Amino acid sequence: MGPVPKLTLADAAQALRNPLAFIAARWTPAQRTVQRAAMSAVVMTVVIVVTGGAVRLTGSGLGCPTWPKCTDQSLTATSEMGVHGAIEFGNRMLTYVLCAAVGWAIIAARSQKPWRRPLTRLGWAQFWIVMGNAVLGGIVVLVGLNPYTVAAHFILTTALLTVAVLMWQRTREGDTPPRPLVGAAVKQLVWFLVAASGLLIAVGTVVTGAGPHAGDSSDVKRMPLDWETVTKLHAVLAWIVITLTFALWFVLKAVDAPKGPLHRTRDLFLILLAQGVIGYVQYFTDLPEVLVGLHMLGSALVWIGVLRVVLSLRERPALSVGLPGPSTQEPVGAGR
Repeated sequence: MGPVPKLTLADAAQALRNPLAFIAARWTPAQRTVQRAAMSAVVMTVVIVVTGGAVRLTGSGLGCPTWPKCTDQSLTATSEMGVHGAIEFGNRMLTYVLCAAVGWAIIAARSQKPWRRPLTRLGWAQFWIVMGNAVLGGIVVLVGLNPYTVAAHFILTTALLTVAVLMWQRTREGDTPPRPLVGAAVKQLVWFLVAASGLLIAVGTVVTGAGPHAGDSSDVKRMPLDWETVTKLHAVLAWIVITLTFALWFVLKAVDAPKGPLHRTRDLFLILLAQGVIGYVQYFTDLPEVLVGLHMLGSALVWIGVLRVVLSLRERPALSVGLPGPSTQEPVGAGR
């Protein structure tokens, strides 16, 4: 191991002015490190979805009754606040872990050689979404778990998950122009699937806002909608998404599509089936908290599956030695 270089005053000044550039000048992460950093942000976003659901399902949403402090007198939860305070404060602390994961992704992307500016921008986009969602989470507490703000909180987390998955995918690709692997008709079907899936998730937040799990043991107002009617609408949308996914798989098989889109579509179909089973079981068993939590996890996995299908429709070969350049073949399904 060589000697550790001394830090001069000029180095210290540079580190203060632009710490990312300072680190990038002295560290070149391996490609696998950058990919793992991006994946850590994806994993932590899913964890936040699950723990946020645990806060609501255990009635701990107002375990810390104010924000940014836990109480007017204390920054942290106290023993007098019991388990609800510990659960809510623990979820708040996980936001810092998420920030650390996103920060690692930003630093790794900035330090990669050559520097891929679009990748770094995706990391910063995650950072600002996390900051915005932290503020929105504080508003959720301050307005007493208003169901509309709770729904917005979840939708913004889904936006964070979208950017995190996109960044993770881009770490595994090059920066060449994307080459489509399927024709325009297949891509149009996929965008119908994306729209239906987004609507499914949005209606799912309405089911939550109108349903019995208010997030606190006190009387929290719910959305003035018939819960069972909204739930049935949610189920219809789920069947539409499942049907579109199966139709997409059938079309991809018919046009002899590459394995990537086929496998991603198959994976999404299996996730949707599992999510549907959980949804029906929780509905007919009066919404047990464990199953509702699993359903929230499933919602995140469904959206990841949809994004992976979209991203599998094109390729950006990495510009590395030993890897072939972009193919000049026609996209599968084009002109058919």
